[in-house]
Amino acid sequence: MTPVVLIPGMMCDARMWGDVPQALAPRPVHHALPVTGKTIADMARAILQDAPDRFALAGLSKGGIVAMEILRQAPDRVERLALLDTNPLAEAPEMQARRAPQIDRVMAGGLEDVMRTEMMPNYLADPSDTATLDLCMAMARTLGPEVFQRQSLALRDRPDQCATLARFTGPALVLMGEQDRPCPRDRHELMHRLMPHSRFVIVPDAGHLPPLEQPDATITALKDWLDQ
Repeated sequence: MTPVVLIPGMMCDARMWGDVPQALAPRPVHHALPVTGKTIADMARAILQDAPDRFALAGLSKGGIVAMEILRQAPDRVERLALLDTNPLAEAPEMQARRAPQIDRVMAGGLEDVMRTEMMPNYLADPSDTATLDLCMAMARTLGPEVFQRQSLALRDRPDQCATLARFTGPALVLMGEQDRPCPRDRHELMHRLMPHSRFVIVPDAGHLPPLEQPDATITALKDWLDQ
């Protein structure tokens, strides 16, 4: 049974996947954190060093961006690809310009403030879901300011991966929360066009984190993808 490599979003760890790993049992699940290096390419290479020889690959948000780079570096090792709430494009100049001030605030002790005021308000369809917001903050605290800095720089300087996706012919899933603000629908429609054989799933009543907001719908989509 082909193992699954799961890559979480920015300032998230394996907890971001919620019930997904248990639901995929007995399929082996390999949790990969994109925390090593200062570029997307560095992070992909570090994950590939520890990954199984051949695997199904799923990434959410920043994890999806790293997953696309893994696909670019080692296409023969990726059996199937799931991209959740992510973006295949290079970072827009206006977002690039916001990175340095954010990093400065975080490195000066403002990690919790940046997470709570600038990032987490965009995460969820239901902003009153304090349990999920508390989990997001707990994951960010665990990873710490240095990881925030590395991940921010990697996102700022990331390459466009449209050509990478256009070359992929394996089973593919493009999934998004219906109310995802950081990665809007047009990005997902683009990925679906680049991989016309992919399945495009929109999860109702979810924002940027469907595995935590709507786990049943997310798990169903991932199981369907693995059964293709």
